[in-house]
Amino acid sequence: MKTLALAFGCLALLTLVGLATAEENKSGVTVDVKKRSVSIEAKVAPRKLEHLKGEVYPIELIASWGHPRGKKAHETVVTIEANPSEVHKGLEQVGLKPGKPARGAAVKEGAPDPKAEGPEVNVFIEVPDGAGGAKRLSLDKVLMDPKTKKAPPKMTFVFTGSVLSAVDPNKPDEKKYGADLTGSLIALFPVTDEVVLQTAWTMKEEKFLKLEVRPDVLPKEGSPVKLVIEAK
Repeated sequence: MKTLALAFGCLALLTLVGLATAEENKSGVTVDVKKRSVSIEAKVAPRKLEHLKGEVYPIELIASWGHPRGKKAHETVVTIEANPSEVHKGLEQVGLKPGKPARGAAVKEGAPDPKAEGPEVNVFIEVPDGAGGAKRLSLDKVLMDPKTKKAPPKMTFVFTGSVLSAVDPNKPDEKKYGADLTGSLIALFPVTDEVVLQTAWTMKEEKFLKLEVRPDVLPKEGSPVKLVIEAK
């Protein structure tokens, strides 16, 4: 009887583990502790949104929720469905600790602009390679200056984590993970601190780096891709 009970106990445990894994996959976020990486299911974002009447804005985010949930869906490379906090948890699972996000320019003239703090990570977009496999693209291969067609300067991504933000302005003490309110996951510039990852760029770079997605590098808009974040 003890052996039978133990067998049933092990079966129940395996079932629970299986369910937990399935639920994790449903979120679109996969954590590989061994490889120290977090993968997020994504789609190639549209660069023109109907409500903006075809106006195209420069890229400021790498990943965010799509329209209408995402506050910056008109400025992103890919869209995701997962909550940004799920990615934050995944990065902590692979051994990283969040730093501090930056926001805006220097308050005093002549002072240095705020800069993102945190452990450095690699960021890739994984796309089909045309031969049944997949290939990884670094963001310098995806983005360009639309005037010169040149790649942007080197991008260093850091795990900042998000600030906590009030859900209701009338209840300032009731706060939530800020990126889960805006849907912003990865930002190029410190235009928001409600985000999980930022680059080392400041608002000084934002003034002259007006970036666009390279044509014919990513699959067509709406196509599934993967966003991969790796610890260094």
